[in-house]
Amino acid sequence: MRNKPYASLVGSIMYAQVCTRPDLALCISKMGRFQSNMGMQHWIAGKKILRYLQRTKAYMFIYRSTENLELVGYADVNLRKVEDDYISTSGFLFKIVGAAGAWKSAKQSRVSSSTMFKNT
Repeated sequence: MRNKPYASLVGSIMYAQVCTRPDLALCISKMGRFQSNMGMQHWIAGKKILRYLQRTKAYMFIYRSTENLELVGYADVNLRKVEDDYISTSGFLFKIVGAAGAWKSAKQSRVSSSTMFKNT
């Protein structure tokens, strides 16, 4: 597996995800965790993602003209046991005029066993 350009594959898919494809956020997050210890199943998964991109290359964001520039934000966090390491994954999505404008999904660097929200 050392002769496979896995890091380059992950980087290319990440570029597409950051610039135009928020639907790839979860899979690129998973792929990035195995850059130093990848297996054949990771290489195959990367190739499947490239085939998905090839099939959906005509899909695009279309922002419509409107008088009301409504900005809506969503955030979520997974506080459950994830893959036996107890580290949470969190993310956000901001939509403007009904289409994604900014997004992020990240695995947290600290372990969290609980959370508390203040309702005001």
